[in-house]
Amino acid sequence: MDLLQDIIMVNKTTIKKSIKSFKKNWIIIFTGLVYVFLNIAMLTILSTFFRGVLFVLAGFIMAIVSSSLISNYLYLLFNIINYERITKDNFKDGFKYFLWKIYGVFFFAWIGSYFLSAIGGLAGTNAVLLSRIISIVILIALNPLPETIYQKYYSPFESIGYAFEFMKENWLNWLIPNIIFYYLLYLITGTLLVDVFTTHMNFNFDFSIKGIIVYLLGQALFSFIMIYRGHLYKLLSTSTRRKRMYMNKFYD
Repeated sequence: MDLLQDIIMVNKTTIKKSIKSFKKNWIIIFTGLVYVFLNIAMLTILSTFFRGVLFVLAGFIMAIVSSSLISNYLYLLFNIINYERITKDNFKDGFKYFLWKIYGVFFFAWIGSYFLSAIGGLAGTNAVLLSRIISIVILIALNPLPETIYQKYYSPFESIGYAFEFMKENWLNWLIPNIIFYYLLYLITGTLLVDVFTTHMNFNFDFSIKGIIVYLLGQALFSFIMIYRGHLYKLLSTSTRRKRMYMNKFYD
């Protein structure tokens, strides 16, 4: 019974904070369009100027750009969760704020993928199945990695470890609302998000009335989900179930 009460109390508190934060910072909905056009611009530049031998540098540059866009989004969430507001300066500074921390995580992910590809070669016909299982395990075990990056002052490797430990301690409180929200997002947009570092919904350049409405609804729900995750993570990572049950100040 204590566990059920804790889940209800945690999510009741989180949803109140999230609604308040979303109302004050609804403009974050439109960052998705900015990221889409920045990605297009960068791909156009790379395909135009980085040909031949220079093509080798394109992958490195694109990884930096992707890390920069993720950094920008996480920095906006950082300010929403901690200060209840975002500004133009936050958007400008966000591209570099968590850049190298995120790039460091990507570097470890690259090493991990290289190691797994070697194992996959030994698995033979079961390589595809093994890859899918590992991807699902990573998606679940490291699901709160974005929140760890912008709420905790850890190195890239320490962030990965802390995200895993956080899930071990709070998996039920974390997974229940996330599964519900992402299922609703799937029902509205038909998109199943499987990337831990997703920063926006795909626009797909559908300029029909239905396409625009679906995109805006999906982007609004996605933005709310990310704000919700931020408040949920902050509450769970700074308290224990015992403390939450006996200290009502966590639910003011």
